[in-house]
Amino acid sequence: MNLFNFNYDDMTEPYENKTLLIESQYFPPIYFYKTLIEVNILKIERYEHYQKVSFRNRCYIAGPNGTILLSVPLSKGKNQRTIMKDVRISNLENWQALHWKTLTSAYRRSPWFEYFESDLEALYEKKFDFLLDWNMACLEWANGVLGISPEITFTDRFEKTYDPVLGIVDKRDHQQPGHVPEGSPVYAQVFGERTGFVPNLSILDLLFCEGKRALELLK
Repeated sequence: MNLFNFNYDDMTEPYENKTLLIESQYFPPIYFYKTLIEVNILKIERYEHYQKVSFRNRCYIAGPNGTILLSVPLSKGKNQRTIMKDVRISNLENWQALHWKTLTSAYRRSPWFEYFESDLEALYEKKFDFLLDWNMACLEWANGVLGISPEITFTDRFEKTYDPVLGIVDKRDHQQPGHVPEGSPVYAQVFGERTGFVPNLSILDLLFCEGKRALELLK
């Protein structure tokens, strides 16, 4: 079942003591974390132009009938060409309450949902004006639960390419919805018996299903 389109031709190269450069994402997919745990520094691109149909404002979770898309509404819509750091969230409707209701419905029966419920619900009750700030809050929450603490930095200007001597592993836009990469961990999912295993969903799926074992499965 091809649901996400990734280009990870060189994802197996050694990343230790290198910097992973990637775009900001909403509760990133699992394979992103397989790469993140191999580096010491994470650099978030914030001077690119927003691109639609990407993980910048969307994540995918498991539902009883297959994947469910959670999409953060934007004030200028999905076709804008705004610099990422300036992309604003549209809070005209309570999208956070809708996302939380969907997560609760999908994962209430998962082994670890109750364990994370209180803290995650509090996150979904906080209001954010900018997409980058929301994504960072999600990233930091997931990192804390996984027990990883990479140094996080941000770009201060847009560079199309980087000199390899800088030790920067540029993975911007290597992750696109549409195709599944090889090597994603396999584990028991809530609706697995009904839908079959769905690989490389949001890190939330792995956390709700495997809890403290999630980091072990990413290695």
